[in-house]
Amino acid sequence: MRRSSYFLSAGLAIVVAGMAHSAHAQGEIKIGEINSYSLLPAFTEPYRKGWQLALEQINAAGGINGKKLVVISKDDGGKPADAQTAANELVSSEKVVMLTGTFLSNIGLAVSDFANQKKVFFLAAEPLTDAITWAKGNRYTFRLRPSNYMQAAMLVEAAAKLPAKRWATVAPNYEYGQSAVAVFKKLMSEKRPDIQWVDEQWPPFGKLDAGPVVQALAAANPEAILNVTFGADLVKFVREGNTRGLFKDRAVVSFLTGEPEYLDPLKEETPAGWIVTGYPWYSIKTPEHDAFLKAYQAKYNDYPRLGSIVGYQTIKAAAAILTKANSDDPEKLIAATEGLSMPSPFGEITFRKIDHQSTLGAFVGKTALKDGKGIMVDSVYRKGSDFLPSDAEVAKLRPKE
Repeated sequence: MRRSSYFLSAGLAIVVAGMAHSAHAQGEIKIGEINSYSLLPAFTEPYRKGWQLALEQINAAGGINGKKLVVISKDDGGKPADAQTAANELVSSEKVVMLTGTFLSNIGLAVSDFANQKKVFFLAAEPLTDAITWAKGNRYTFRLRPSNYMQAAMLVEAAAKLPAKRWATVAPNYEYGQSAVAVFKKLMSEKRPDIQWVDEQWPPFGKLDAGPVVQALAAANPEAILNVTFGADLVKFVREGNTRGLFKDRAVVSFLTGEPEYLDPLKEETPAGWIVTGYPWYSIKTPEHDAFLKAYQAKYNDYPRLGSIVGYQTIKAAAAILTKANSDDPEKLIAATEGLSMPSPFGEITFRKIDHQSTLGAFVGKTALKDGKGIMVDSVYRKGSDFLPSDAEVAKLRPKE
């Protein structure tokens, strides 16, 4: 009898534990997050801090329709195949209801392809290639950050006013760099048919040999340069360019360089007067940004980078989508996201139905040196919605579904 009683009690304990685990699981909503943490910590560490702050705020406010939001994060190591493996593990083993994140454009495209094949909702955070919402766009993929087209259009607005006619370009030789150069050249040539493109330099990403690149650009004798390098490549390019006088009396237009994660490492070597997109957190005076800045500094005792904004808004957007859909069904998530508007530290943004691109904008300004540190001056926020092609043009760019 005692043995029977013991086994009965043990059995009940297992059942009760299972029920408790099941109830706990039912009280949670899990989303997967993938990024190149080990490869690009300058951007992805602030990005992680941003999404962790958002997650804390969301759960403190009651979660998703009363359920706790859980983020399961994986590092893709900067490799598309590893990103797809991580995505598969998150969906099949962790049972996440959506995927978020990615940094490099080729990785974003790999995860987007996985999402399309497996019919899983994917909110791309950072990858900028136009292909992710246009040429290779699919119904399961949405993108938060302003695309190459949007940032190029913002830069062209200022660049087209320069007197320079002879232009050269330098960009990393992978999807992002190729896409950025192509769209900038297209939009610039449309506004200024008198422009000549006299040289292109395509160093491998993360392996820029600055001497030969700067020498080749100087030999082409351009009046202006489009720069798409970032991170460690940017530091090498600027240092060598300063040493050889490449930037003297030449205009430079540069994607991303005004972002603190890329501007800060330049320190006193920061070249003045470059036209850039970026994030001048120190000069943005709006209630939405003030609230974000105060919360971020209180939690981390540090200033935000653009990665902080992207990470924060990615999880805030995921929460808004899940709350509206009140379901983990991918089709309902898609329906909830198309046309969805929400607040952000940069003001209200909307995920467009036609191409799944958000209207988050960017700041455009010029680089300057202050107290031995690079900053952005004369910066103006450009709304993403003002720098996108017409619906008719987008319809031609995006595959029929």
